[in-house]
Amino acid sequence: MRTVLIVAIIMAASGSYMAKIAERLDLSLPAKADSQSKAMNAYAMAPDATSTRRVSLRSDRSGHFRTEARVDGRDLDFLVDTGATVIALTQKDAERIGIRPFLSEYTTNVNTANGPAKAARARINRIDIGGVVVRDVDALVMPEGALQQNLLGMAYLSKLKRFEYSSGNLVLEQ
Repeated sequence: MRTVLIVAIIMAASGSYMAKIAERLDLSLPAKADSQSKAMNAYAMAPDATSTRRVSLRSDRSGHFRTEARVDGRDLDFLVDTGATVIALTQKDAERIGIRPFLSEYTTNVNTANGPAKAARARINRIDIGGVVVRDVDALVMPEGALQQNLLGMAYLSKLKRFEYSSGNLVLEQ
């Protein structure tokens, strides 16, 4: 009986550990096919012989570039902001990817469209936009109500081979 109990405990611990590993697996999932995703997150992967990964984001009706990104295993929506130095996450979305700063960690002064605020520094392991993957990226978590949408800033864009605006599209290349 003791042996059965020990084996059961080991199996339960192993299952829990494997679930955490599976959550972090590098799986590319297809983009959502609903009509809002098509309008807001219309990107196309352009394969070529040199294994360069390229994504083209189309601007929305207001001229902004919005995209869905796979961030540490979770899908998050972003507004591409070349004026932002880092990636800014809403507190809610940061929690979805496992980043939960303590109140005492909100020490970084930032200027937002809504005025000055305090943010918490964070690190994102992996961001994937249509196969264009950037690893180990600086981010800021904004307190509840300080940010309406996640911002994809230069911390991501500067790690690419190139990015350019052309004919209403933002091309990301790695």
